[in-house]
Amino acid sequence: MNNFPEKTCDISRLVRHPKLVSAALEGNKTEQRRDGIYAYPDEEFELDGVVFIVTALKRQNIGDMSDVDAQAEGYASMEAYKSVILNMHKGMEWKGDAKVWVHCFERKR
Repeated sequence: MNNFPEKTCDISRLVRHPKLVSAALEGNKTEQRRDGIYAYPDEEFELDGVVFIVTALKRQNIGDMSDVDAQAEGYASMEAYKSVILNMHKGMEWKGDAKVWVHCFERKR
């Protein structure tokens, strides 16, 4: 049992974009931020036949993200991450106090 709220989406939808799948497979992506919960710690998911395990789930204000966080998301910098997110979600405003769920993961050994 965990102390997290109920999931809002299936774990299979956690990492979907082909570029992000590739970044995870290459070891360049170890986090995925979502506005809902897609997975709990110790859950496993598969990307192109490779098994990953969720190592942590934490809450964060999107405005508290750093370049290091953006790199863990698979992007070169925070500005690159922000630009992609705003282009993906047309009409979205960047609100620094918006809460997101950070799903941390690694390749299962």
